Amino acid sequence: MDYNSPDDRKSAYNLIKMRKCIRVPIKNAEKVRIELADSGRLDQERKIKVIDKGQLLLEIPVTENIEGFKTYIQESPEFYKKWQSLEDTLRDDISADELEKLPSGWHIIGKVIIVTIDPSIDHLKLMIAETLLRMYPSCNTVVRDLGISGQFRLPKREILIGNNTETINKEHGCLFKLDVTKVMFSKGNLHEKKLMSKIGMHETIVDMFAGIGYFTIPMAVHAKPEKIIAIEINPESCGYLKKNIALNKVEHIVEARNGDCAELAPKGVADRVLMGYVNTTHHYLDSGIAALKPEGGVIHYHETTPESQVFSRPIKRIENAALKAGRTFEILDCRKIKKYSPGVWHVVVDARIS
Repeated sequence: MDYNSPDDRKSAYNLIKMRKCIRVPIKNAEKVRIELADSGRLDQERKIKVIDKGQLLLEIPVTENIEGFKTYIQESPEFYKKWQSLEDTLRDDISADELEKLPSGWHIIGKVIIVTIDPSIDHLKLMIAETLLRMYPSCNTVVRDLGISGQFRLPKREILIGNNTETINKEHGCLFKLDVTKVMFSKGNLHEKKLMSKIGMHETIVDMFAGIGYFTIPMAVHAKPEKIIAIEINPESCGYLKKNIALNKVEHIVEARNGDCAELAPKGVADRVLMGYVNTTHHYLDSGIAALKPEGGVIHYHETTPESQVFSRPIKRIENAALKAGRTFEILDCRKIKKYSPGVWHVVVDARIS
């Protein structure tokens, strides 16, 4: 093919990008495959192939170049048969109006599928659950999401099929054990979790809203700081935080504390403070700054902010808290995480406090 036009060249580039692979000796392949799957770089649409290049190798399809491996373009890729969408599967069994109200997305956490279903098609909930299990045969339970409530942001969920609501979710090379009917697990913020997992080596870190270890575990596993003090007010979440510390073998790094971080946050010990909560995080800025060493450190401050004040409000709150403590501040970075609600953004501001 002659790639004369920009569209032709773009198509060729996309085709090559889709067909990237690495070649690994069979004895090493399973470890590499697991690492690629955990980090989201394994192309799940293509099959792994055995090839003979003087020795038997596994040709593993990948979505990007992998450090330490030569990248090849797969000559004859074999694709998995794609399953039908929920809409296509149920098209002949329900009305056009019901079809339009089917859920367009869902979350898979470990072996559990979490789905939101419009109340107007409540009579279809078991059919939807059964179909989802056929689409994802590795899962064994389907629960319906009914929102969150209370200070601890407890999930309200209805079990539709199965009873194994406790599961282990793999993410970025880390294991998270949880019961989806008792604690929340955010599948979003993946970029922020990866970012936090790359910083903090040899530091003392305070995670003020640790949950089940969303930031604490990736930091402990990958960045290997000197110490993390992880504080969580919800006893149920803190219980799973402790289980995840053990599951990921980072007991020598992480100390879990159950209670209000305004009371349990240490003073004057941290190189870095994580404030990964939203809505009322600003009430805890004084405690976050007080946790930093006298010579200073970095705060990662999360907030939900109206579009019109998307970075100005959190920066002003950090400035006011720093001045109140008799300290100076420098803004290092500002990031939008995601839309929290119409006209409201979840943002992060990184600030150095001296």
